[in-house]
Amino acid sequence: MTLKDEIEKKSKEIQTDSYSMSIGELINMYKEKELQVQPDFQRFFRWNDNQKTRLIESILLGIPIPPIFVAQGEGGIWDVIDGLQRLSTILEFVGVLKNENDVLKPPSVLGKTKFLPSLEGKMWNNSEEAENSFTSEQRIDFKRAKLDINIIKRNSDADAKYELFQRLNTGGTALSPQEIRNCLMIMLDKGFYEWVVDLKEDENFTGCLPLTEKQASQQEYMEYVIRFLVYRYCDVSKINVQDDIGEYLTEQMIEIIENGSFDREKEGEVFKETFSYLNSLLADDIFKKFDTNKQKFGGPLLIGSFELLTTGISNNLDNVKTKPKEEIKEIVKGIYDGEAFAQATKPGTKPLNRFKKLFKLGGEVF
Repeated sequence: MTLKDEIEKKSKEIQTDSYSMSIGELINMYKEKELQVQPDFQRFFRWNDNQKTRLIESILLGIPIPPIFVAQGEGGIWDVIDGLQRLSTILEFVGVLKNENDVLKPPSVLGKTKFLPSLEGKMWNNSEEAENSFTSEQRIDFKRAKLDINIIKRNSDADAKYELFQRLNTGGTALSPQEIRNCLMIMLDKGFYEWVVDLKEDENFTGCLPLTEKQASQQEYMEYVIRFLVYRYCDVSKINVQDDIGEYLTEQMIEIIENGSFDREKEGEVFKETFSYLNSLLADDIFKKFDTNKQKFGGPLLIGSFELLTTGISNNLDNVKTKPKEEIKEIVKGIYDGEAFAQATKPGTKPLNRFKKLFKLGGEVF
């Protein structure tokens, strides 16, 4: 197939439309549940009060803001793909935004800006007597302001909205790569997302991973769960070591979700048994390097250690459990003196190439 053919084929798979809509129309659509602003996504978007105020200021001053992307689903419902924070800010400001429990969130209060210092303390409010309230005229003007909406029609390819969401959000600074995956999980299968969250809360799992508060806030516990599942699920022989590991994790995660034969119950049990064993073996030292000279584990958590030990032990758990733990500890210590580990983790090694080598080494060691 030529490039021309590929372009024509894919262009036909994605049907779009675009037009301007007033903020008042979008508010009404949200109230009538014709516009789905995923409340589960809101925890991953971290706009501060200043960013929210600046958006409201831009609307009041008629400064153009980026378009909103939505996907048209069953019954004509629009599912927000990009622009959730912008819409959430607007809906929160006017006092109609609901959280994941379908409870109204408190209306936001604006701050002072360079161009509109008098915005400080202002609220949408419907009481004309309140000094901090927008006037009736200001509310009308605000609701008449228009936003550009780009719509992916329902007859588009089924994967179009997930691909679009990923592309639009990956390039920004608002979300970490795992937060993107979290949103994709919710879009594809909320039950799967909740299952992964449950695994993330396992005490033995968190006991093995001494993450910082910042790492935890960026959903790195979730990423390590996804890594574990992908490492066990993927066909290592088919890995292209030149591929980007972040994209590979996302693609494999989506494949797991869409694979009807993936046994969540079994994999959940393996996950918990593996980390129960690892935690009892070395606790939060398990993924740290062993220093032969100092005769102790130390330093940061090593992704290479995680890749080798989780795959090697989870795939050979029954055999590992038959051996004394002191013997397994000595095997783990010896890994770091070996040439194979040094070669797999040397600087400049592509992450997927490293994983492929460590997966093989883990199988040999355990």
